[in-house]
Amino acid sequence: MQTISRNILEDTMYYKNIPVLVYRIQYPSFTSTCSFSSAQSINNYYASAAKEQEAYCRTVLYSQAVDYARYLPDNQPPFNSYQFFSDYHVTFNSCCITSLYLEQYTYLGGAHGTTLRISHTWNFFTGGQLQLKDFYPDSFSIPEDLLDSVTQQTAERLALSPSTYFDDYGELIRKNFRPENFYLRPAGAVVYYQQYDIAPYAAGIPEFLIPFAGTEQKMG
Repeated sequence: MQTISRNILEDTMYYKNIPVLVYRIQYPSFTSTCSFSSAQSINNYYASAAKEQEAYCRTVLYSQAVDYARYLPDNQPPFNSYQFFSDYHVTFNSCCITSLYLEQYTYLGGAHGTTLRISHTWNFFTGGQLQLKDFYPDSFSIPEDLLDSVTQQTAERLALSPSTYFDDYGELIRKNFRPENFYLRPAGAVVYYQQYDIAPYAAGIPEFLIPFAGTEQKMG
C-alpha cells in the first residue's frame, strides 16, 4: 500500500512591479510497503519532472511574459499574468498499484488557457509502469474492441447532446488514440483524449470508462 504526500513549487515573478508570471507545481511523493527502492525511484521521477517544469517557467515563460509586458506603457491595459499550474489526482491506490493523472494548465493571455493531461499507473513492487492491456483478458482486443466501445459511448452522448463532438469523431477517435492515455478507477480503466482531439474546447478532456472484464486477479 502507498501513502502519498503533496509537494509544491510556486512563485509569482515580477517585471517592474508587474506580476507577469504565476506558477504552482504540485507533485506527489510516496512511501510504500511494497518496495522502498521502487518508491524512491518513482519519487525521483516526479521530483525531477517538477524541477524541469519550474525551470521552464522561470526561463522560457518568464522571458515570454516580460517581452510582452514591456510593450504596455504604464501597464495599460493591465497585463494579464501568464500562468502555469500543474496538479495531480490519485484515482486508484490499492495493494502495490497506484494510478494517477497530472494536468498542466498554461495561460499565455487570450480568451483561455490550455490543459494537457498525462497519466501513470505504477506497480510499486517492480517500480515499473503498467499498460492498458495488463488489465484486460486476451479476448478483449486493444485497440479494436476498446475503440469500438469509445465510439459507441460517443454516439450515445451525441444523441443526448448534439454538437458536443466533432462530426468526424469516429475517425478522430482512432487517429488520436494513445494507449498511454489512461488511468484506473475501481470499476475499470478510463481512457481519455486531449483537448481538441475529438471535440471542441468546451468539451474539455473527454473520458470513457472501459469496465474491467475478468481481471480481478490482476489488481492485487
